[in-house]
Amino acid sequence: MLAIMETSLHPIQMIDVGSKPITLRTATASGRLVMQPATLAAIREGRLAKGDPIATARLAGIMAAKRTADIVPLCHPLPLDGVDISLQCIATAEGGPAVTIRATVRATAKTGVEMEALAAVTAAALTVYDMTKSIDRGMTIEAVQLESKTGGSRGDYDRSAGATDRDLTTVPE
Repeated sequence: MLAIMETSLHPIQMIDVGSKPITLRTATASGRLVMQPATLAAIREGRLAKGDPIATARLAGIMAAKRTADIVPLCHPLPLDGVDISLQCIATAEGGPAVTIRATVRATAKTGVEMEALAAVTAAALTVYDMTKSIDRGMTIEAVQLESKTGGSRGDYDRSAGATDRDLTTVPE
């Protein structure tokens, strides 16, 4: 029989950001959907029954960024200033042909927009998968990651500069 834990060592809570200053926050995330060469060709040639997956994925990414708090339980709902999504078909990508995805989210808020950028990339990748799965069920969504963020009390982060904030994060024992 499965026992349900009554208490938790680490109580679940939404972080109170009430005392934080309102500042401009940005975050950029990236990822890719790796596929067969024929799948990429079908996307480029517009031969998909459901229509244009690139335009649809861009819209899905924007919608996901706006609704992140609805799907990630402890995210604060944020009024976003802007969401930019770019998708690119790469025939000779490392690991195989791919659609690469990049999302940049901006908000003037008390908390960051990293989760919104990551949600945007993931939703865009899932949308391309959905629209092409009839010809390639073996696609993989890979390397969804935060590339950079600005604003906030922890400062800026830039993956390309080799930055890591792991040393700044402490986990209670």
